[in-house]
Amino acid sequence: MIQWMQRHKKYLIITIWISTIAFVGAGFVGWGQYSYGDKAGSVAKVGNVTITMGELQKTYSDLYSQYNKMFQGNFDEEKAKSFGLQKQALKQLLNQALVLNLALSYDLEISDAEVLAEIKSQDFFYKDGVFNKEIYKEVLLRNNRNIKEYETDVRKELLIQKTLKLLPVGVSKNEEIIIDTIVSIADKIDYKVLNDKQLKIDTSDAALKPYWETSQQNFMSEVEYEVAYIKQKRISSKYEEGKILEHYNANKTHFKDVDSKLLPLEGARASVIIELNDKATKDAALRGYIAYKKDKLRDDVEVLSTTISASNNTFGLEAFDKITKLSLSSPYLKPVIVNDEYFTFKLIKVNPSKIKSFEEAKKDILSIYINEQKRVKLIELAKSSIATFKGTTTDFITNSDAIKLTQLKTAQANEFLISLFSSKEKRGFVTLKDGNVVLYNILEQKLLSNTNTNPNNSIVRLKSALFNEGLIKNLQNKYKTEIFIEGL
Repeated sequence: MIQWMQRHKKYLIITIWISTIAFVGAGFVGWGQYSYGDKAGSVAKVGNVTITMGELQKTYSDLYSQYNKMFQGNFDEEKAKSFGLQKQALKQLLNQALVLNLALSYDLEISDAEVLAEIKSQDFFYKDGVFNKEIYKEVLLRNNRNIKEYETDVRKELLIQKTLKLLPVGVSKNEEIIIDTIVSIADKIDYKVLNDKQLKIDTSDAALKPYWETSQQNFMSEVEYEVAYIKQKRISSKYEEGKILEHYNANKTHFKDVDSKLLPLEGARASVIIELNDKATKDAALRGYIAYKKDKLRDDVEVLSTTISASNNTFGLEAFDKITKLSLSSPYLKPVIVNDEYFTFKLIKVNPSKIKSFEEAKKDILSIYINEQKRVKLIELAKSSIATFKGTTTDFITNSDAIKLTQLKTAQANEFLISLFSSKEKRGFVTLKDGNVVLYNILEQKLLSNTNTNPNNSIVRLKSALFNEGLIKNLQNKYKTEIFIEGL
């Protein structure tokens, strides 16, 4: 029985790990280009549910915070980009919208009483054991949320939960027995960690140049854009009382307090003046743009020039992205805000990408070459050491005993155990994501006598994940999805 499970546990363990897939996650930022029209303000629409830019930014921010905690504060926008965090945020909202459409088709609703009960279940809104409205407001304010937005989010989450509860997932006795057996498989192993600290890599030109010659296309210079531009500094003016009152009356909904109540004129005065200055600045920038296009700039307007690329760009991602879409037949870019000033650009010339010379590419090649060579040499060392290595011997361990692998960090140990309990080989090695290699030799196997005290939770999570994945695919076919933002 144990031998059969060892041969086939690859497929059994995979199903367990599927249960960690999150269907609807819990609840920043340059985004792609919009296709506006009558869809302005929305980033996507699924069936009858619209997804706003505000929702996308908030979901992105929530995900960013979660990853930042996981990385102990060492998460940045570059990592976020490599993780595809923008796409994750949008996918999460699209999945939620699909379920919300299903809820609408069932005429499901969440009452105010249900929302209030959920809010009062949160301990951080309490003081001395009693729900405190002032603390409620303060906590939301500290997290840049207002009451209306938060309660809307709570209502949405409760509606999703209510919808999914209509689709219960049951567990059979045989499934409990199978899961209980799988998690009881234990191996006693000998293992050894190999790292690249002792490896010596030849980094001479003689070693690097052949590598560059076979991969020149991977080492190209950046496309460069020669541009000319004019600036419009922020306007700060004094306005007559009549002008201030007129703008306030026409835009009252712009000026609200933390409780989303309209501010009186005196409370909104400073914000009204800011909006008037914003409008005056934008109008001046647009007049400058028209004059620039018609070659009728005033004599006192300074035209500057520079060359920019993806890595040498002082104007920000939004401006750079728009500049890359200009052409010599249509070279002018409407004013864009950079550091609180409006810039109007004119494309002068595009310098295309070209293959770097060996000397130009050498710095880029070096780290790639070293990492690749380390990986190759570590695997060579692992293959030559499998049959004879002597390492650390463990007690009987299961796939949840990462803490017992004292030669590995917890994350490494978990990664190793997933591979170990998915392998058919008695002796072998596992290459970890960080580049280290772990040799292993399975000395003994047995089924532990202890049983899984609460198998239902694991089984329900597994079956729910599989069911929800199928549900999403079905709903995608039922409800039309439109995305109004490019690049996501």
